[in-house]
Amino acid sequence: MEFVDAIRDVKKIEQIKAKLKERSIRDYLLFVIGVNTGLRISQLLKLKLNDVLTAEREPARVLYISPDERGIYLNRNVRNALSHFLEKKELSREDYLFTSTKKGEPLTRQHAYRIVKQAAAEAGIHEHIGTHTLRKTFGYHAFRKGVSLALLQERFHHATPSETLRYIGAKKEDVTIPMIDVNL
Repeated sequence: MEFVDAIRDVKKIEQIKAKLKERSIRDYLLFVIGVNTGLRISQLLKLKLNDVLTAEREPARVLYISPDERGIYLNRNVRNALSHFLEKKELSREDYLFTSTKKGEPLTRQHAYRIVKQAAAEAGIHEHIGTHTLRKTFGYHAFRKGVSLALLQERFHHATPSETLRYIGAKKEDVTIPMIDVNL
């Protein structure tokens, strides 16, 4: 398996999103959910419409992968992409979110890899990119924005904080001073 990097440059992330949005709303949604949740590609590809919608058929704010795990927040970008997707696609609640051309089947990992790799190449990114890049990109940017290393370690199921830092590719210059302003 090839080692892949996080996409550190937000402009490059936006370029990839633009390329995907032009090509396919499904592929765009895959990328947006991936970089905003840190889910494994296997988890993403198993998602069904029912997993990301409320009873009122609105995009959910929290995704529950399994009953024994903490919920995963679906931010405004994910919910907007889901809303746009729902406007364009007619799916039942039991349909896979990322369907292949084979009726009722989810995308394969290989197809998802080609989607990400091609969009990155079109955006001029030639680093080591793959589906795992989405997860690492989430972790890198969450850490840069002040999300605690302990929370990321838990999300990624890592044994140590140093494993998580290595995994997301954080360097000494990426470590920011946390702004803990209790202001009592």
